[in-house]
Amino acid sequence: CETCSKEEAKYRCPRCMKYSCSLLCVKKHKLALSCNGVRDKTAFISVNEFTDLNLLSDYRFLEDVGRTADAAARHCIVHSPATKRLLYCLRNKARGCNIELKTLPVGFTKRRENSTTFNSTENKFYWHLKLVFPHCHAEYTLKGVPDDKTLADILKPYIDPVESDPVVCQRLKIYTASPQSDVRILMKIENRSRNSVRYNELDASRSLLDNLKGKVIIEYPTLFVVLKTLKNDMVVLGQDGSEPAENSDSESSSLSSVEEGEIRDSS
Repeated sequence: CETCSKEEAKYRCPRCMKYSCSLLCVKKHKLALSCNGVRDKTAFISVNEFTDLNLLSDYRFLEDVGRTADAAARHCIVHSPATKRLLYCLRNKARGCNIELKTLPVGFTKRRENSTTFNSTENKFYWHLKLVFPHCHAEYTLKGVPDDKTLADILKPYIDPVESDPVVCQRLKIYTASPQSDVRILMKIENRSRNSVRYNELDASRSLLDNLKGKVIIEYPTLFVVLKTLKNDMVVLGQDGSEPAENSDSESSSLSSVEEGEIRDSS
């Protein structure tokens, strides 16, 4: 058992392949690793390890994707003029703030999750926002975040040792125990090839709107909170020595790689 290291293992998690000896250890490993125990149908499998079972699994996966796409295409909301006007207005307002907001078709996970709105009276966005803490394998979804709120204020309920919720503080103790100067906020640059993933570093002292200006956003922003002192695989554009800092005017408008990943996710 990889959880207690005492008993002989009886179970293997379909998701992370960890061995467990009992229901208690299964629950402990799910809590510790934020594992849902559901097999990842899109996990990479090398050609040498590919079997007939994997082929059958992929075939069924593609059938599920086809059914999901067909159901989405038949959904009445897809053809609703009100929905189209709302999305057009949202993209147009974002363009006025120098933000290139792209929306996905109905049926995609991010389209279904997105709750971003624009308040015409206040002339302000209220963003759907996702915070990812890679060092603790934790994710949090925020709704209705005003665009004039600074990133530091957004993160306070999570990594501030005084103001954060005790349960959240315990889960993110690596962050709360670290100096605020070690915290970096990154956002993935969209429309890049998969072998050239890069991130922009954001300024915690500036508002969410200021940080999003000049960026391409697919549905809603996803912010990755990392620590300088801990190793991570996220390469910040302009700091890897091979490429200059991002020029926001040169962003590509292709969505092929994003859509491919979202189609798998939406199943």
